[in-house]
Amino acid sequence: MRNNNKKELFWTKWRPIFVLVSFLVAALLLEGRFLYLQIIEKDFLIDQGDQRQVRTVPIPTNRASILDRIGEPLAVSTPVDSIVANPNELPTELEKIRLLAGALEQDPDTLIRKITSNLDKEFVYLRRHVNPDLTIRVLELDMPGIEIEREYRRYYPSGEVTSHLLGFTDTDDNGIEGLELAYDLWLQGESGSKKVLRDREARIIQDIELINKEKPGKELILSIDLRLQYFAYRELKQAFEDNDAVSGSIVILDAKNSEILAMVNQPFYNPNNRSKFDIGAYRNRAITDVFEPGSSIKPFILAAALESGNYNLDSIIDTSPGYLKVNGRVITEDYSDLGEVDMATILAKSSNVGSAIIGLDLEENQLWLTLSEFGFGKLTGVGFPGESAGIFNIPQNWSPTSQATLSYGYGLSVTALQLAQAYSVIANNGVLKPVSILSPNISQSSKRIISERTASNIKLMMEGVVSPSGTGMLASVKNYRVAGKTGTAKKSELGSYTDNKYTSVFAGFAPVTEPKFIIVVIIDEPKGDVYYGGEVAAPIFSKVMDGALRIASIKPDAIDIKSQSVIAELSQ
Repeated sequence: MRNNNKKELFWTKWRPIFVLVSFLVAALLLEGRFLYLQIIEKDFLIDQGDQRQVRTVPIPTNRASILDRIGEPLAVSTPVDSIVANPNELPTELEKIRLLAGALEQDPDTLIRKITSNLDKEFVYLRRHVNPDLTIRVLELDMPGIEIEREYRRYYPSGEVTSHLLGFTDTDDNGIEGLELAYDLWLQGESGSKKVLRDREARIIQDIELINKEKPGKELILSIDLRLQYFAYRELKQAFEDNDAVSGSIVILDAKNSEILAMVNQPFYNPNNRSKFDIGAYRNRAITDVFEPGSSIKPFILAAALESGNYNLDSIIDTSPGYLKVNGRVITEDYSDLGEVDMATILAKSSNVGSAIIGLDLEENQLWLTLSEFGFGKLTGVGFPGESAGIFNIPQNWSPTSQATLSYGYGLSVTALQLAQAYSVIANNGVLKPVSILSPNISQSSKRIISERTASNIKLMMEGVVSPSGTGMLASVKNYRVAGKTGTAKKSELGSYTDNKYTSVFAGFAPVTEPKFIIVVIIDEPKGDVYYGGEVAAPIFSKVMDGALRIASIKPDAIDIKSQSVIAELSQ
């Protein structure tokens, strides 16, 4: 009994001391741990904290704008929101995920699969380029792991009117078609980066450090005149529908500097809404699609003849009996026996026989070289993705038949832009200035192709084509002198030419006194009984040229005496 009392007295006496010592030891251990973490493990802990709260994020830079020659916007980048998430921080309750799917306008099961298949990542796009209303609905959920990222989306104010020229960008604002692709690096710029501090819900609460400053892209100024582009597009679309054609193109060049003022195609697509995928509608047919030019090649055959020195304006060609045999086989015929005619009549009446006789009389290499110098069989160098050089065989591969058919536009293929560039040589007094889609055209590689005298003579003969007795009379423009040439070519299928599919062409320029515009019109496979270039393409040329001359306020050069009297009276 006494021993038990002694033990109780001992523990009663020493218990407070034991407890106090225990607290002191614990305090010392905690203090030691605190000092260890503060001094020895300080850098490690700061790094671990930064990994959880400090992030390096990109600083997006908007893609530079594309403008027309007078500063009208053709392509601009607008800020948009994208919804992103850290899959590991999202709620695991299915009900909350379904609420998120509803706000995102997505299927819940699809969203769940996207989240669960990316648990090894800290960043995943839930939906990109959303409208502001959807962003607000997502933010109202106040859900951890959700973040709004600012991006840019390309917008094309003129829509389908410039779609084939500009092309479009992908979701990441990278150019994938048209000029957006060709000048991607120029337009794109470089994104920057910075360190930021985020809160527990991944929201940026402070910018810590700028790592790399963003570098915006550079504006691209095109030679396109949006007024002419709209006008040409309207006329082409109407003609495309009226003729139930397969496709169509119009190219307008500045006759002085070869800048492309308008380039339009049908069928069209809307670059702002590509939900209906049709790769055939994306092509810029004016530079990618080739066709046999038919009689629109004849001015260049006659130019080669004049340059050879063996022909002049007074040269007479006997086209009787109205058809032409090569190697005992009739290869072409005129609509009537024109008999003995001069070169101007051959062009005005579009005599295949006369043109073939001249072509066969020319030395092969000289004919090939002249046409090649006009740009046939070569890229124009405009820099547009997918441009075709056309097809133009070397003389070693010619036969008498192919040389004859070449003289009225069969056996070679060209693009609408190539044809426009070739006609620019005649309009520009025999000098070739490479075409350009940029303004200003800084190319210094102008080259004389034919003499000024030859160019002048061809102009006069082409004016006869648009006269009341020529095949291109429907291309005339009131009060202006117009020079041009019709073209109609049967289309080739399975190695032979069809009798019911044609390409209708008209190419020309005005005013003849001082050419301002070169216009080429192509209508592919017009339906119905009307298919000749002089009946289908020429009237379109007339409307577009008339509108272009008025838009540019070009002074008339063919006002008749009665009209001059009226103008004089009004001026008084």
